[in-house]
Amino acid sequence: MATNVRKFATLIGLLSAMASAPVFAEDGKTISVIDDRGVKVEVPVQPKRIAAISYFADDVALALGIKPVASTYMTKGREPDFLLGMTAGLKQIGQRAKPNLELLSEAKPDLIVAIRRYTVGNAPQLEKIAPYVAYNMELLDGSDREIAELSKILGNPERGVQLNKEFREHLADYAAKAPKDVHPRFAIMWGGETPFAFHTENTSASILAAIGGDNIAGNMTPGGEFGIDLSLETMLEKDPEVLFIYDSGPDRPHENNPIWQELTAVKNKRVFYVGDQWVETNGPIAREIVLREAAHYLYPETFPAVDVRAEAAKIIPAEAQR
Repeated sequence: MATNVRKFATLIGLLSAMASAPVFAEDGKTISVIDDRGVKVEVPVQPKRIAAISYFADDVALALGIKPVASTYMTKGREPDFLLGMTAGLKQIGQRAKPNLELLSEAKPDLIVAIRRYTVGNAPQLEKIAPYVAYNMELLDGSDREIAELSKILGNPERGVQLNKEFREHLADYAAKAPKDVHPRFAIMWGGETPFAFHTENTSASILAAIGGDNIAGNMTPGGEFGIDLSLETMLEKDPEVLFIYDSGPDRPHENNPIWQELTAVKNKRVFYVGDQWVETNGPIAREIVLREAAHYLYPETFPAVDVRAEAAKIIPAEAQR
């Protein structure tokens, strides 16, 4: 397993190196970036006022010691522990799927970094506010590239490379230490009447699979979506031993279905309502913490429980925490 992870990590590194990098304009005041829409965007050199639509830009910026000026939230009133709750000090510009453009404009950003699928329809309006760069933020094989590119945009490419290198090393190390003869069946999902489960290429699911978990949702179909509606009837048939559910609030209709109580994970009390880092996992802080949490949840006798804030504080520079 460890050898496979190292090969996978090497492939990610090669893809990251091959990805189109930002190019400085002749005047030295802007950088040309081709984002995940395939659009060429001129962004300022070392922008000072970053607005984040999703936590990815917050994650990367804080790992570089930079505080954004504005951010969306996942759940209103909940400041994510993996960012040390620091988003509370930023201008709140709405939920990530429905950013408030008026509030965003009031923040006077010089760069907007956004999740593509929720903002591509508003691209013309966003571009009137500030240069707008969109990333997919969905799959592990895009994470290194996204971190490396945004780190270059923010003026610290070396740190981006270092963060990627460290994560690949940590992923291989955890895989090597994981029990070799145990492959817990898992699902990672949004709850609901019909849960939406994530395929193995999804970043959080990829991390679980890399350290030995067996994802009941399986792999993506070529050209398909990164997740699938997975009925509780189907879930019972595949019978996950560990369940990871994005904690989006107190409404948990899946628990009211009688089938829910028949699942092995439920019977064995191995259902974990996980934090925002499991949803927004493509940033350097989130994925490091998810790796540690995933290892403990899959193999509690091998890996210790995780203090999310303590782990985040190791990555975010002390000067940025003030």
